[in-house]
Amino acid sequence: MVKTAADEIVQTPLDADTETRILDAAHAVFMRRGTAGARMTEIAREAGVNHALVHYYFRSKQRLADAVFRRAIGEFFPVMIGVLASDAPLEEKVRRVAAAQIDMLQKNRYLPGYLLAELNHYPERAEQLLNSMSGTTPANLRARLFGTLGTQLDEAARNGTFRAIRPQEFVLNLVSMVVYAFAARPLVMAIMGMDDATFTAMMEERKATIPAFFLAALRP
Repeated sequence: MVKTAADEIVQTPLDADTETRILDAAHAVFMRRGTAGARMTEIAREAGVNHALVHYYFRSKQRLADAVFRRAIGEFFPVMIGVLASDAPLEEKVRRVAAAQIDMLQKNRYLPGYLLAELNHYPERAEQLLNSMSGTTPANLRARLFGTLGTQLDEAARNGTFRAIRPQEFVLNLVSMVVYAFAARPLVMAIMGMDDATFTAMMEERKATIPAFFLAALRP
């Protein structure tokens, strides 16, 4: 009896290196094209494996999409959440979040657009995102994120160091200032007449200019 390629794959044990290579390729393709536009054949070509092997390891496009989404949110949120929920001084939190997120986004140019598109097309993933970030419920995550931060902001307002601001607005304003230029990168580059090198240089400068602007706006 002649064995087919599929028969040989079924008899092949799972290999961590191959699985990682497929996931790396899927990550690149999903970042560029989103879930709707990604094709398993393109992922197979990028990984240097055949189409059947991609299905052998991940069974379906949806399972692969879920794995990519979990990896993407693991890159984007945990450091930021950890910094903002820490006991570090407010000024240090702002500088650390700006620097860490810009460094990460410089290396993952498609990540903001991918996450925005996925959450708009699949809003149910917001719950998955929150659970993956914290390993707990959204309510517990909010308490962790806004508890210490809110206490610090209330104290700064009482002392006259900062204007009064809710922790939710603090986080939203800071994240928006960091992420927007990356999420709208093609538009920003077109309007400002930038190439990749000048965009990258400006984002590096924003590690300093965002905290300076943000903190100045909070001071009375």
